[in-house]
Amino acid sequence: MLVNVSYNNKSVSKKIDSEVGKPFTLKERWALGGIGSPKLIITETSIDIRNLLILDNNRNTCNIEMRPKGIIVGFRSLLESYALVIPYYKLSIYKGQASVYSIYKDQYFIKVESDTKAVQKFLKKIMDYKTDNAPTSIEDL
Repeated sequence: MLVNVSYNNKSVSKKIDSEVGKPFTLKERWALGGIGSPKLIITETSIDIRNLLILDNNRNTCNIEMRPKGIIVGFRSLLESYALVIPYYKLSIYKGQASVYSIYKDQYFIKVESDTKAVQKFLKKIMDYKTDNAPTSIEDL
């Protein structure tokens, strides 16, 4: 779900919270070692997101926030803030080229550079949290 989060809209907030859960508490954030990514440089995106990003001439960057049931990829275009809300069951992360990670949800995707260890460590944290908190699959029974 791609939404404009520039303004405090209760219906949008409720949709986001129902999709990926309420934000972690301060104690949970501390235990996880932080829930926000460093600034990520966008190299390529799906057409819907690209149409938003080409409106301005700034460098395309994003950040990721972890939630209990998914992640939120946030980016800005012009003076608006947008969020790509991805529940864990629809999240796919691939490591393509040497320093590029791809984040997929249905028809949306964002490819980001991972030139620092901090970015790679954060993306690994997301995948570990996803697998640790996934529901029991039928094969495990």
